[in-house]
Amino acid sequence: MKKGLFLLLFLVSTKLFAQNSSIEGIVFDKSAASALEFASVSLYQLEDSVLLMGQLADASGKFKFEKLKGGAYYIKIQFVGYNTLKSSIINLSVGKKLNLGRLELSLNQQFLSEVKVTGQQLQTLNKIDKQVYKAAQFESAKGGTAIDVIKNMPSVSVDGIGEISVRGSKGFLVLINGKPVLTDAATILSQLPANSVENIELITAPSAKYDPDGKGGIINIMTRNGADNSTVFIVNVQGGFPSVRTYGNAESQQRFGADMSFNYKKDAWDFSASANYLRNDNSGFRDGDVFTIIGNKKTNFPSQGERSFDRYNYGGRFNLTFTPSTKHQFSLGFFAGHKYQDRVADIYYSNQNTLISTGQTIGRSNYFNPNLQNKQGDFMLGSFDYTRNFSKKTTLNFSALFEHAGLEGSTMNRNIAMNQLVQNTLSTYKNPLNGFRTKIDYSIVLGKGKLESGYQYRLDQQDGQFIYSVQEKGAAGMFVVPQFSGDVKAMNQIHSLYTQYSGKSDRLEYAGGLRYENANRDLNVKSVSRNDYFLKLNNLFPSVNMLYSFEKDWKFKAGLSRRVQRTNNFELNPIPEREHSETLESGDANLLPEFIYLAEAGFTKNFSQGSFISTVYYQDIKNPVQRVNSVYADTILNRVYTNADKASKLGMEIGVNFNPAKWSQLYLGTNIFRSTVSGTVLNYTNYLENSDWVYSINANANFNLVSGFSVQGNVNYISARPTVQGKDSGFLSPNSSVKKTFMNGRMTVLLQWQNMDLGLLRSNEQRISTWAPDFYTTTNYIYEVDVFMLNVSYNLNKLAKKLKLPGSEFGEKEF
Repeated sequence: MKKGLFLLLFLVSTKLFAQNSSIEGIVFDKSAASALEFASVSLYQLEDSVLLMGQLADASGKFKFEKLKGGAYYIKIQFVGYNTLKSSIINLSVGKKLNLGRLELSLNQQFLSEVKVTGQQLQTLNKIDKQVYKAAQFESAKGGTAIDVIKNMPSVSVDGIGEISVRGSKGFLVLINGKPVLTDAATILSQLPANSVENIELITAPSAKYDPDGKGGIINIMTRNGADNSTVFIVNVQGGFPSVRTYGNAESQQRFGADMSFNYKKDAWDFSASANYLRNDNSGFRDGDVFTIIGNKKTNFPSQGERSFDRYNYGGRFNLTFTPSTKHQFSLGFFAGHKYQDRVADIYYSNQNTLISTGQTIGRSNYFNPNLQNKQGDFMLGSFDYTRNFSKKTTLNFSALFEHAGLEGSTMNRNIAMNQLVQNTLSTYKNPLNGFRTKIDYSIVLGKGKLESGYQYRLDQQDGQFIYSVQEKGAAGMFVVPQFSGDVKAMNQIHSLYTQYSGKSDRLEYAGGLRYENANRDLNVKSVSRNDYFLKLNNLFPSVNMLYSFEKDWKFKAGLSRRVQRTNNFELNPIPEREHSETLESGDANLLPEFIYLAEAGFTKNFSQGSFISTVYYQDIKNPVQRVNSVYADTILNRVYTNADKASKLGMEIGVNFNPAKWSQLYLGTNIFRSTVSGTVLNYTNYLENSDWVYSINANANFNLVSGFSVQGNVNYISARPTVQGKDSGFLSPNSSVKKTFMNGRMTVLLQWQNMDLGLLRSNEQRISTWAPDFYTTTNYIYEVDVFMLNVSYNLNKLAKKLKLPGSEFGEKEF
């Protein structure tokens, strides 16, 4: 009896012990270097590949298979838009608890060293809080900058003067690899080569864990990095053909550039470095007409002449990441660059003065206004990050970022009549910007979700010196005008706290959070007199996001968040600047930031040949900042920044990727919205309201005709848009390219035809018009069309087999 009982206990305990083994790990997104939530993890028996069990990784990417027998297994990890990961053989001993550590999933890549990929791969990925787009699908951007990539997104448009809009709003936050930058979006993005961009993340209803800056949301630019145990070296060179149209400009335009990137990744070390130079001149023409009314006198002064740009930029960047274990990761990044721009505006004016009461002409004059505006800056940015992963499903992250922008420039403006100097003016400025940001984030898995909390401190300081000098007719030299000269010092400090909970329950993903901000703005202006301007604000920024997955790959997504569009120091500067003969520009030191509520809801659908997304959105904007005009003198308009009362946008965006065949890919993004802006402007007594429907279209078609040869065409168009005082016309930019690969794919030659026109389409030109009871102004800016560029790219990674190398994957208003 005792022997039988002992034997029974022995067998039971042996069985229990034999099934007490476990396997666990963490699923990571390789490109974002962060945990990948809710990936599908499956455990297979090695002997017969039978699926034993499966589960979803939790909100921190962790998974664990328990009560396993000893034996041989392997794991498969899958997530839509990522390459499936199959682990190596896992030999599990009886009673052993095995931790596999970090298992990294990579986004689908267009080229792999050891695998020939046929057909078209997934080009968009929809998540609960963002849409991810692959940059490689936009061939016409190659050799350009990050701006040339993002302008193809369904919600993004770029107008004739280079201003970027998201859903019709010119304010948005830019992240580079998840790190925010203080410098204006157009300035930093124009210094980032398009060839270095891997993915673009469009976050239109950001959650509380993000900075609330930007009424249009957030654009996160993810740059290329390498795969495990790989070495990658890529070189691109670019040259432009002579201009087809010169517009009578005095100088020929120069267009050429080069960039190179290097990545080395082995075991715990990941090092990336890149450098670039880009010269991108642009010829053009300006045609304008203005009239002003002062008392009984009306002054007309139509004008036309050259408006061209000489511009170049260069820079270098590196990033070093050290991951000694799954518990620790250190990252150090640095960027330094220089940007230069000369804008030539040599304009001929024809003035006529008329008495309104009689229609009698009382004066005529013609004069020539040569104008040269220079802007340049040195940019530097450094960052440090440390991540600590704890055993009890918790993560702590600390980061610090420093940014410097040495901004300076000048405007030389002369009026010449009958070969005699009537007036000569010179405006110069130095306006360096220094910024610092530090934050600490903590996350812990609670229940079926993840709780995240954090604190951030931000500081930016700008110390500007502005000098305006004039030489009048007959005078020997120039003298400083005190009313238009002075010093402007600005300091912004922001303390913020946030908490957010996100999780998944069956088919529902959700996230909700709240962010508190204490913001202080201190502006000191020393000109003819000294004035101090202070603004203190305390605000709450809530956010809610949800994603529900139906059957047959349909998903419903909705989001709500509150945002702020902060004033920049250019908009605040009240010291006037004579930009050119007919314009005096200044800011408003009492300008208020814009506050915005964003709401959106829509559906996404993935199907075998592509994907579809449709979103309805609404923006309610308080204190919208507008640049408006008033009459300063009979031939000078005063252009200032001011707050209107309110604005709103109600619209819908649609994005479609469709692959009708393995050799073709079609993409269409469209956005249509009704824009309304209203308020009392300056000293005009009438309450203004301007409203209209606006739409934009971004389309792209790619055809792989034969092996190694492809043709692509794309078009970007935005319709006319209302402003509080007038209207901006539509803007069209069609482009095409032909690509051929050589040397087994190691070399690529790309011929681009940018801003296609042929005298038929009126491409790359934009008219801006404003009016009031006492003035009307309209200016048509005509930029160069039919530009041809040749790009050559050489990828050392394609030599992997011969060299026995392992396979690899492949930040303007202040300016």
